[in-house]
Amino acid sequence: MNFKSLINVGLIATTLLGVGCTSSANNRGYSKDAEINTKVEMLLSKMTLEEKVGQMNQYNGFYDATGPAPSDGDAKNKYEHLRNGWVGSMLNVRGAKEVRAMQKMAVEESRLGIPMIFGLDVIHGHKTLAPISLGESASWDLEAIKKSAQVAATEAAAEGINWTFAPMVDISRDARWGRVMEGAGEDTYLGSKIGVARIQGFQGDDLSANNTIAACAKHFAGYGFAEAGRDYNTVDVGTSTLYNVIFPPFQAALDADVKTVMNSFNILNGVPATGNKWLQRDLLKGKWGFNGFVISDWGSCMEMMAHGFAADLKEAAELAANAGSDMDMESYAYVKHLSTLVKEGKVNEADIDDAVRRILTVKYELGLFDDPYKYCDEQREQELIYHEDHKAAVLDMALKSVVLLKNDKQVLPLDKSQKKIAVIGALANDKTSPLGSWRVASDDNTAVSVLEGLKNHNIKYTYAKGADVSVGDVGFQIPVTINNTDKSEFAEAIALARKSEVVVMVLGEHGYQSGEGRSRTNIGLPGVQQELLEEVYKVNQNIVLVLMNGRPLALPWADAHIPAILETWQLGTESGNAIAKTLFGDNNPSGKLPMTFPRNVAQCPIYYNHYNTGRPTGGNGVFWSHYIDESNDPLYPFGFGLSYTSFEYSNLKAKVDGDVVKVSITVKNTGKVAGQEVAQLYIHDKAASVARPIKELKGFEKFELAPNDSKLVEFELTSKELGFYNNEGEFVVEAGDFDIMVGTDSQNVSITSVTL
Repeated sequence: MNFKSLINVGLIATTLLGVGCTSSANNRGYSKDAEINTKVEMLLSKMTLEEKVGQMNQYNGFYDATGPAPSDGDAKNKYEHLRNGWVGSMLNVRGAKEVRAMQKMAVEESRLGIPMIFGLDVIHGHKTLAPISLGESASWDLEAIKKSAQVAATEAAAEGINWTFAPMVDISRDARWGRVMEGAGEDTYLGSKIGVARIQGFQGDDLSANNTIAACAKHFAGYGFAEAGRDYNTVDVGTSTLYNVIFPPFQAALDADVKTVMNSFNILNGVPATGNKWLQRDLLKGKWGFNGFVISDWGSCMEMMAHGFAADLKEAAELAANAGSDMDMESYAYVKHLSTLVKEGKVNEADIDDAVRRILTVKYELGLFDDPYKYCDEQREQELIYHEDHKAAVLDMALKSVVLLKNDKQVLPLDKSQKKIAVIGALANDKTSPLGSWRVASDDNTAVSVLEGLKNHNIKYTYAKGADVSVGDVGFQIPVTINNTDKSEFAEAIALARKSEVVVMVLGEHGYQSGEGRSRTNIGLPGVQQELLEEVYKVNQNIVLVLMNGRPLALPWADAHIPAILETWQLGTESGNAIAKTLFGDNNPSGKLPMTFPRNVAQCPIYYNHYNTGRPTGGNGVFWSHYIDESNDPLYPFGFGLSYTSFEYSNLKAKVDGDVVKVSITVKNTGKVAGQEVAQLYIHDKAASVARPIKELKGFEKFELAPNDSKLVEFELTSKELGFYNNEGEFVVEAGDFDIMVGTDSQNVSITSVTL
């Protein structure tokens, strides 16, 4: 049956709604659209076992589809699979012309003509890049984050993509883990809100539109808790952490109708997530009623052998399929073994049908059966990539993502009329590193550098590199080699600093020092940069430190000595313009940290919402929970971020009103310029059947105030915010005393109490 025949099947199906269409009690695996359900069932009834298994098979791009067909080897086998309809999805194939060529093979050469879904890691932009995801999260601006995802979806869809492997909703408390750059930080409440905003941005109001793409919540579950912050490492967490910290962002994603979920590399209770039936089939699809499909992470099915969970690839296929992993990414386990396993009775064909039903449903919802080439318009591609509106949107996102960490004596904003401004640091003249990691579709040298940003804003400066951050080639699959020895250009930078009024030092990580496989044990300034900073400080203490990094850094020396510090993360395409605007006061920074910055890497994992120990304090004694060589306190706490103005909090009130707690506080701009503030609401359940953290974020509001203006900020705490999951996975709300805290960050809060 070809594509035209499938359209006819769909037309016939509209007259047969409700006939022969069964569903489980919670409608798992079915669309909200009954017409789509019927079409899926009719198509499923026509498929052979091998064609069903093919829908569960995803391949990475393996040849140039616009060139000659592969004639031998593995590529030839995959090519034949495409023509046979044994490939449900491709990843890392992009470009309208390339996607069209591959889609044409699937649709016009296979028996049933089922279109493929094309996936790509669209993480913080496609071609036009917004700040890295952790940087975006520092904005605490859900509408801006949603808009950023919309821009990414528009560009990706214009290049033929209709599915992104984002957002990453893993909560992580460990800055050593490189993938913190890809998520929303350490807090479950904030992470859930941001995950939903990204899903809404990607998927829009109409998934069948040609500027929306299916989202994917990942990684289910626990990946962000890899031991010692080492990527792919073992995860071992308690029940309370699992239910109250790790699971809620995924539940929020399901509430936002996320279409796909990706499982994770790690084990949980000794069982790899890809083969974990409790996680995928019982909890996600069963208790939670998820009706989309589950995709494995790259090779995670095959990796169950290395975990010591599967004896060989065939057993891995059996375990994964029975556990509810619907699509196999780059393990080849399903396409090689699943049909045989069904025939041997080791995998139930009903479970195969369930997986295929889910996959086909998403394809119908994307509109691929109506027009499999809808994402393959070369004119749209040419018009939308690097569109000026997209650059404006990511600039707005970048401006909102900057966090002011320190500003002694109001060094910032700088005066544009200053005559002798020195700019030092290799990253200041870098047009690639500021793009960050996870930018698989973007082009090198497309970021506006800091030097270019200063020129664009008519700022006069003198530049000296000082030292390289990295040496040799860098890339997504290449380890970054850090410059640990070459200080040959120190002298020029020091001489420039000596004769300058102010020094802007742009230091930090290379963009590829964070991301997948980029764990670090030393999270200070890499290489010789710390020494460069200290040498410049000896001749000129009037330094503004501009940080570019993909994770929290441990910077105790800089905090103690440098008067002004700006956290700019890796801000994407418009980096230099955003930084220049912020340095010279055209943008008043309003970002707040989504992750705690430690004083020392040995404090990791460090996070604000920890539990009290039995000995939380000890005065001058020894026998209490502390380090003997370092403070327990972070360098910069969760939620922290200064402004070029100042805000005063007063008159905190909280009262129980029926089933809710109503909270209000007055915030006043006591400075001389307008600014945006993020008022943050925290609670502490003082005595519960399961001990609760010392504080938990349960609300926030971002707003702007003119000088001397005030705002009454109001919150409502419902059972959703006041309750928690017990160790049986049951959500409970218990009577008792609660501390209510509101303030500018997780440490600087006003406190009152209520009894529920």
